[in-house]
Amino acid sequence: MSIRLIVAPVVIALAVTAAGCSASSQGPVPAADAFVTAFAARDLDRAAGLTTVPDKAVAALESAWDHLQAEGLRAETGAARVTGDTATVEYTYEWALPRNRTWRYTGQLQLGRSDGRWVVRWTSSDIHPKLGDTQTMMLRANPAPRARVNESSGSDVLVPGKVTRVAFTPAEAADAGTAAKALASALIRFDKRLTPEFVLNSARAAAGAYTVALLSEVEFDQVRDEILGLPGVRLTQEWDLMPTDRDFAPDLMTQVRQTVIAEVDGKAGWSVVTVNANGVDTDVLKEVASQPAPSFALSIDRFVQSAAQRAVDAPAQQTMMVVLRPSTGAILAVAQNRAADRDGPVATIGQYPPGSVFKTVTAAAAISAGIATPDTVVPCPSRIVIGERTIPNYNLFGVGDVPMATAYERSCNTSFAKLASALPGLALHEAAAKFGVGQGYTLAGLPTISGSVPPAEDLVQRTEDGIGQGKVVVSPFGMAVMAATIAAGTAPVPYLIAGRPTIVDGARPPVEPAVIDGLRSMMRMVVTGGTAERIVDQGEVFGKTGEAEVEGGSHSWFVGFRGDLAFATLLVKGGSSDNAVGVTRDMLAALPAGY
Repeated sequence: MSIRLIVAPVVIALAVTAAGCSASSQGPVPAADAFVTAFAARDLDRAAGLTTVPDKAVAALESAWDHLQAEGLRAETGAARVTGDTATVEYTYEWALPRNRTWRYTGQLQLGRSDGRWVVRWTSSDIHPKLGDTQTMMLRANPAPRARVNESSGSDVLVPGKVTRVAFTPAEAADAGTAAKALASALIRFDKRLTPEFVLNSARAAAGAYTVALLSEVEFDQVRDEILGLPGVRLTQEWDLMPTDRDFAPDLMTQVRQTVIAEVDGKAGWSVVTVNANGVDTDVLKEVASQPAPSFALSIDRFVQSAAQRAVDAPAQQTMMVVLRPSTGAILAVAQNRAADRDGPVATIGQYPPGSVFKTVTAAAAISAGIATPDTVVPCPSRIVIGERTIPNYNLFGVGDVPMATAYERSCNTSFAKLASALPGLALHEAAAKFGVGQGYTLAGLPTISGSVPPAEDLVQRTEDGIGQGKVVVSPFGMAVMAATIAAGTAPVPYLIAGRPTIVDGARPPVEPAVIDGLRSMMRMVVTGGTAERIVDQGEVFGKTGEAEVEGGSHSWFVGFRGDLAFATLLVKGGSSDNAVGVTRDMLAALPAGY
């Protein structure tokens, strides 16, 4: 058996010439050897010249190289059988095809001797044993289905498909205002933000063409006639991941798409087929199945997300909510209204003073330090002076000396300012860390900042921090982690995309059981008879309200849990904490039975 592995065309030509010179004197094997060597070197005129029908052979050989898009060929001759002036010589071809594909097969060359010279009796089977004389071989790519993105119950939230990018360049329109008006009129059905003013101003502020919208095939078909030919408007079609519902967690879906878009392509399959003279496939010579990329599974729960989204969409102020599953850390919902979306993913990275919801951390620090329990009597005057700072209660209410649980239920600023002033400088910082607040979370698909609770050796700072003002800032995400920790008894590791690890930067010491028990009892009192009584009809809810004073108003907070749902709701400058309680109640009331 002889083997030809072609390295350089110049060397190949010499090898073929040498083999060709010896073919007539040494028999059919050198003739077969010379043919496959020339074929492998793509010296097709030379190879065809070693056959009985050179013109027909050269066309077929060239067709094989071209239609296979071959990058190389390794050719071997094998066993030979000679009967008088005829012979059969086995061959093995190994094609190097694009993208590191390899195709290996065997066949037989038929040779004959005429006038003392052995030549290949041409037939298309000299290229492949199943190739007919009027057929060609064709390489076909079989793309793998692209991955989809599913929510926790398995339904699609992002799907691959052809999209139309609608771009607008005002400078290319003689009357940009009229073009923007026509464009907005067509597209506002898909996105309520797309008013003529918004489209025109956004496009003028952009450097170059401004992408007004990405439309699915169905959406484009609805507006095709309205936007085709508009001055300054350019339409391009491309592949992308598109939401199945534009109103389902739009900001979150944008974050997820950016995370997974580079990983949705599977490994394409390929095949080699025979095609007849009419261009019809007749046989499959080789097939390698595609390997689809597995779908991405989100922790998001469609029912929780939809209920949360509807709830936050109602207020005019920036409103947001994060819901976690305490037992697993699964992020069930990240909901923001359009007013909040304008500032980005603020539900998970926005930093806001927490107000009275932070009294949860102060209470935990006091219990851990041994200076109070829920039953410890503490003063709750209408105002208190600590250092140079006067701390008042809301509307200057006062209830005298009461158990810490009652002070928590009534949200007494004076009680918790006094407790905070008695704590060591690191106490609030360390207590917050136990509840997952202050650490960094590197979480696939979602940017997060849980918050910042700096050490406070200064008495006034520590006092203000203790009631959630001062230098303490948190995100709704961080407060949802805190609530989930109280529900589960230990800080969960939040995640969004199944199978993707979350990296937690910073220690999270365990929470003492006495702290967990104390907080749960007090949070239940807030709902059954305190500042969150509005939500008492929604089952066994545990929570804490907060109103954080800021310039120009106050933020409205409510954090807590029910069963295996932990939540944090914020209305930026939303006023009374009762407004956040109301939004949360709307979310819980909209959930199906069993949640």
